[in-house]
Amino acid sequence: MKKILLPLALALACAAAYAAPADVADLNKMSKRYAPIALTADTSKLSAGDKKAIVKLIEAAKIIDVLQLRQRWSGNEALWAALKKDKTPLGQARLGYFWLNKGPWSILDSHESFLPAEIDGIKIPAKKPEGGNFYPADASKAQLETWMNALPAIDKEQAQWFFTTIRRNADGQFTTVKYSDEYKAELQQAAALLKQAAAATDNASLKKFLELRADAFLSNDYLASDFAWMDLDAPVDVTIGPYETYNDELFGYKAAFEAYVNIRDQKETQKLDFFAKHMQELEDNLPLDAQYRNPKVGAIAPMVVVNQVYGAGDGNMGVQTAAYNLPNDERIISQRGSKRVMLKNVQQAKFKSTLTPISKLVLKPADQKDVDFDSFFTHILAHEITHGLGPHVTKVDGKESTPRQDLKEAYSTIEEAKADITGLYVLAYMMDKGQLAGTLGQGEAAERKLYTTFLASAFRTLHFGLTDSHARGMAIQVNYLLDKGGFVSHGDGTFAVDFKKIKSAVTDLDREFLTIEATGDYARAREMMTKYVVIRPDVQKALDKMKSVPNDIRPEFKTAQSLLAK
Repeated sequence: MKKILLPLALALACAAAYAAPADVADLNKMSKRYAPIALTADTSKLSAGDKKAIVKLIEAAKIIDVLQLRQRWSGNEALWAALKKDKTPLGQARLGYFWLNKGPWSILDSHESFLPAEIDGIKIPAKKPEGGNFYPADASKAQLETWMNALPAIDKEQAQWFFTTIRRNADGQFTTVKYSDEYKAELQQAAALLKQAAAATDNASLKKFLELRADAFLSNDYLASDFAWMDLDAPVDVTIGPYETYNDELFGYKAAFEAYVNIRDQKETQKLDFFAKHMQELEDNLPLDAQYRNPKVGAIAPMVVVNQVYGAGDGNMGVQTAAYNLPNDERIISQRGSKRVMLKNVQQAKFKSTLTPISKLVLKPADQKDVDFDSFFTHILAHEITHGLGPHVTKVDGKESTPRQDLKEAYSTIEEAKADITGLYVLAYMMDKGQLAGTLGQGEAAERKLYTTFLASAFRTLHFGLTDSHARGMAIQVNYLLDKGGFVSHGDGTFAVDFKKIKSAVTDLDREFLTIEATGDYARAREMMTKYVVIRPDVQKALDKMKSVPNDIRPEFKTAQSLLAK
């Protein structure tokens, strides 16, 4: 996806800083872009049963790590085994950076390989395969599209479904394989551990979810367990299974396995309940033609604040997730909305290690005081909320479809940008209505904090490198808002918000994203990306100043380690 959609200027701007193969010094420098953070969570209030359950969940999450390795590339597991055998300083440096990236390609360096072209007979592609290991390695995108489009409707849906791979049969023809068959051995092990966790917990909702998710691993039907996950109300809050489609850069169809084992922060969760009361109101006031608005938003979709105990697979790779909004199944979103999970201890670590030092480089001293954690935290919440708002069903040539299918590989970038800017839009709307007085405050001071923190955080996201959907989406936002005058460059790598223009600029951009998704306009999405997914000179000046700032955090799961040691 990156290679197809990004213009040459972007490719040059994101060129790998380290040539393969990287030596020990290079690998150490690359690793230091992730600040080590000891991630902890309070387990003292968990029941004895929940403490037993959480250990089983961590064990299941470790299986998820291996599954996701295989999904990223067919050679990943063999390469991992080879790297573990090399006990030299170089071998250990390679292993550490491999595990951080869940493969031999550096996420922050345009997914370029940092290893030699071959190790122990394993040939390593110079770039991460766009189709991961979801499709035959020798299949082109055009060949796969031709095959999918020729299938009967029900078979085409399965070929494009989240939980299937495409393989070649004995005759060399494409065929669809369910995850439950593709990953049968590992999913049986994970299902057994979930059953043990279900037996240990004394929480009825957790027990129900774990039993249903264990069944889903074996049946490949995740619908009932996803609904049970939406209803999960337990001290131990777990997300485990195939969810996000970022690793499928060929089409954006296939879901990668991930796991988050968390402990709910009930006090913080209760503070957020008021957002659920306004979901339909926010949908009804989006800057979008009324015909595309959803008249029945899932207002009862839950929002929870948690502290992470363990992350695995797609949930612990490269840049760490600060919050997530799931499931992605449009059938559930249309009925119930989507659940938002806020990882508070992760967000606090990011704010301290990355955003605070970045703000001192890209903002003038007078504006730095307006960067605060509450605005950062609440915008991430709004980002996750607004994944559930806006269009989720489209009609193309009279046939019902979805923005994900229509926009194909462009969808992830457009959707992440849409959630960012819509989140900013709805927070401003609620602030104007006085609905955030108890959270962010109101008036000019509150607005200054909201927009200034968003501006600083934009550079935190761009600091990841434009190989990530979130960062590509942020490049669109920054460049568009600069063009509209909502953001202002001082020419020296520092920026400011023009508070007379920012609201209208945000509204215009939000309307553009929402309309692209509502109409399924693939050409318009690509045109926007071609124009705006670039690093302009003034932005590059800011990024150049940020080289000493960690790009993100690298969690050390201290609480998980102590639980497993008991």
